[in-house]
Amino acid sequence: MSFPALAEAVLITRAGGPEVLEVREVPVVAPGPGEVLVRVRAAGVNPVDTKIRKGTRGEITEPKRLGSDAAGEVVAVGDGASFEVGDEVIGWGQPGTYAEYVTGPAAKWTPKPPAVSFAQGAALGVPASTAYQCLKSAGLAPGETLLVHAGAGAVGQAAIQYARLWGANVVATASETNHDRLRALGAVPVTYGDGLLDRVRAVAPQGIDQVLEAAGTLDAIGASLALVADRARIVEIVVPGWAAEYGVTVFSGGLPGSMTPEANALRDEAIPYTAGLFADGRFAVELAESFALADAPRAHELIETGHPGGKIVLIP
Repeated sequence: MSFPALAEAVLITRAGGPEVLEVREVPVVAPGPGEVLVRVRAAGVNPVDTKIRKGTRGEITEPKRLGSDAAGEVVAVGDGASFEVGDEVIGWGQPGTYAEYVTGPAAKWTPKPPAVSFAQGAALGVPASTAYQCLKSAGLAPGETLLVHAGAGAVGQAAIQYARLWGANVVATASETNHDRLRALGAVPVTYGDGLLDRVRAVAPQGIDQVLEAAGTLDAIGASLALVADRARIVEIVVPGWAAEYGVTVFSGGLPGSMTPEANALRDEAIPYTAGLFADGRFAVELAESFALADAPRAHELIETGHPGGKIVLIP
């Protein structure tokens, strides 16, 4: 299968709002040893992408491509890579996936089951790997009760599904409009805001064993601290500074040293595992709107201002 010399990708040349995202033609790089070149059919859009765009995850000193999650078709294979041209794959941790083509390590791609669409596959990367790794690292066990803040978000929905599959009970916070979705995934929904602590205690009289804090609000962290005595089992993924302030566990690329080799290995383990669950009908992804590459600014606006729910993807 041939590929062009140039193709479109979304880049930033400076930090700023969604308007700094621009589509340019970039060279399509042939894969080296252990790499594959993939024709991207869908790319996941994640909150961390907006942080990179705003310059809060490092200074932008040269043109930078965005995105890390994708699904597509292999069009070229480097020496030693365990794929064939034409294979449909799901990728994670692949820099620059807001693009028509991306070249990267074959180890960061896994076969896409036929029952999984390209959009669904592209939606897995960051949310699924984050949820899986956080629950595994904090030692969630069968019979325990997990509290998920922002349960209707992509990370929250993944965490609920893993926890239920692993035999845990789940309480999840969300607006009332998302409660039916949380119930369908197996969680007991609780509305966030004033009185949160009392509402959680009412539905979980047995207590809370572990927390995944994905909301980043004072209500959420305050309730978590009151409910869980072992602060190492309160996992924070939004506000890195709360590790020092409250003694909770933080996993974040924005906090140097928080992502251990063990944590990163769990994230790599998550996507092949989850793709298998998806193929068996034991995992689901809620999709929202999809956009063309040229409409990436609109996708970022929706993520930053809040949207009805579901995962946003780009379709090159």
